Amino acid sequence: MSEKTLQHRIDGPDDAPVLVLGASLGTTWHMWDRQIPELTRHWRVIRFDLPGHGGSPAHAASSIAELADRLVATLDLLGVERFGYTGCNIGGAIGLQLALTRPHRVTSLALVSSSSRYGTADAWRQRGVVIRTNGLDPIARTSPEHWFTAGFAGAQPAIVEWAVQMVRTTDPGCYIAACEALASYDVRSSLSRVGVPTLVVVGSEDRVTPTSDARSLVAGIPDASLALVPGTSHLAPVEQPSAVTELLIRHFTTAWHDKPGPAGQPALGAAAPKAQIAPPPPPAAPPAAIESGLTKQEPVRGGTYEAGIKVRREVLGDAHVDRAEAAADDFTGDFQDFITRYAWGETWTRPGLDRRTRSIITLTALVARGHQEELALHTRAALRNGLTPTEIKEVLMHTAVYCGVPAANSAFAVAQRVIKEETTPEG
Repeated sequence: MSEKTLQHRIDGPDDAPVLVLGASLGTTWHMWDRQIPELTRHWRVIRFDLPGHGGSPAHAASSIAELADRLVATLDLLGVERFGYTGCNIGGAIGLQLALTRPHRVTSLALVSSSSRYGTADAWRQRGVVIRTNGLDPIARTSPEHWFTAGFAGAQPAIVEWAVQMVRTTDPGCYIAACEALASYDVRSSLSRVGVPTLVVVGSEDRVTPTSDARSLVAGIPDASLALVPGTSHLAPVEQPSAVTELLIRHFTTAWHDKPGPAGQPALGAAAPKAQIAPPPPPAAPPAAIESGLTKQEPVRGGTYEAGIKVRREVLGDAHVDRAEAAADDFTGDFQDFITRYAWGETWTRPGLDRRTRSIITLTALVARGHQEELALHTRAALRNGLTPTEIKEVLMHTAVYCGVPAANSAFAVAQRVIKEETTPEG
């Protein structure tokens, strides 16, 4: 299997329409096992595993777009052109990506325990730091409490153990890459372009993708309906298999876009083309205010600023950048704009060094100059950029020789505190 395709399994009649099932982060295609007997009465069902999940080769993918591309490449190899799609969690994100970028391929869509924006980028990158330091065992042990209601977990210990083992046997690097994919995933502004009938399914007790996320999907997608599964948490297809199966069969048998119509007519149920309305022109810039003979100008924010703010947020975190921007005023605003463009948009974006190497250089320079507050900030950034605590320790050991023992001693105290805060698993 190549790096451009995904491990998959096919069940059901060869001549039936195709229904693709995408699994949740940390699970395998087996999360859909109890749907298969009924679904294969109607469809040829194709399930796929994420990279490094189950027996899938560990070819990491760091964006939802890349995962969608690999799924399309897999379907192309199988000769599948049109298909219905159901996805849970990250599988739902892949489904939305397909509906937005390959609308001619997707006939209808079901999003289970899904969202247009999964939590915050900071939380996903923080999870990557924890896994890089502690492995997947802490995530595995706490997964059942996020996936199932307490009553179900207590009554089904074998399923709970199955869930824990699924996460434990996932490749850590691929799991971290999936966290990065979810950190950068946000289609909230694009939901109105989803042009296929969509069913949104959510468990009433789901705390991972709560009912508010589901209602936002329904509000944003033009042809969407909501199904609430009572007394169910995040892995609704596992906890309430019969209820979810019935919902899927009802949706896909009534909302399939490939029903043939009269010759020359659109397929029955196909969405009519929407008029393309050109956006209004941007408002004219107001004349510059002249005060005391000086012209006050707003900062020019072009491509360099946009590239810089993106990298700055990815490295330092949304929370830090949000605080810095909120604190900016007439006195400090130009400086914030300057460092975003100059440090982050022109230096951190240069292709000659990767972010890990830039973090090592930055830590060394901050130790040498004794900038401990910035050192704490960039120790967190170094963990986000893939350095392990052991590697940070070696950087600081090296600085003891070239920057002085007192400087390194202070740096160790700062880094130790930050590493403990950032790598301690929750719970």
